[in-house]
Amino acid sequence: MTKATRIFVLAIAALWLAACSSTVVRTPSRSAPRPVVSQPKYGATTIVQRGDTLYRIAVNNGITPLDLALWNGVDPPYTIYPGQRLRLYPQDRRAAPPPVRSTATTTRPPATRPAAGTTTPTRPIAKPVPPPDADGFDWRWPADGTVVGTYAAGNATRQGIDIAGKEGQPVRAAADGVVVYSGAGLVGYGELIIVKHSETWLSAYGHNRRRLVNEGQNVKAGQQIAEMGHSGAARDMLHFEIRYNGKPVDPQEYLPKK
Repeated sequence: MTKATRIFVLAIAALWLAACSSTVVRTPSRSAPRPVVSQPKYGATTIVQRGDTLYRIAVNNGITPLDLALWNGVDPPYTIYPGQRLRLYPQDRRAAPPPVRSTATTTRPPATRPAAGTTTPTRPIAKPVPPPDADGFDWRWPADGTVVGTYAAGNATRQGIDIAGKEGQPVRAAADGVVVYSGAGLVGYGELIIVKHSETWLSAYGHNRRRLVNEGQNVKAGQQIAEMGHSGAARDMLHFEIRYNGKPVDPQEYLPKK
């Protein structure tokens, strides 16, 4: 599993139903975002079976792949072997001590004002970072329909787009790649597929009615990989994300303009 894949999982819970555009009001649903926090199983271990991946073992045990790798000293490229024993908990159980609250009364120094005729220096305004180049990928829309949820940089609940459509309609791979996850083990996504396009690019497809591809399968751009549905969602829709080095980018910066 690559660095991009493991970073992707650390933030994957935030993939959930993105907030709609300003003209749409969405009522709360069962699919509220849930933080991805590892749940260690102290004293428990697992034996790697043929065909297992670090990614799959972590998800099945409620642990992030990064934590599982760190707890077991598995370094990039995160290769594991049949018969290998993995610990499902950190070796050091000690928690950080709580901050000490001081009971002593403190006196705040009086606020000072700049002298007349002086100016207060201002922080330079950060320039927006341009989106990374897509490495020559010919990105395609993963489904037909209306975009009802848009990407918002820095918003943990809007890391992709939502495309509303009809149940059963095709969901297609947005670019060539290999399926690195196909399952329903991630809370809030229903039937989910993740495709790796290169060492740095991933895409995710959530809320499907039915998955049509398996992990390890190569897919071509435009190939149907699932049927649209509402698993884990309040309506028939596709939640779609593109990630670069594990970080979300705006899919509409890369998809063809409609």
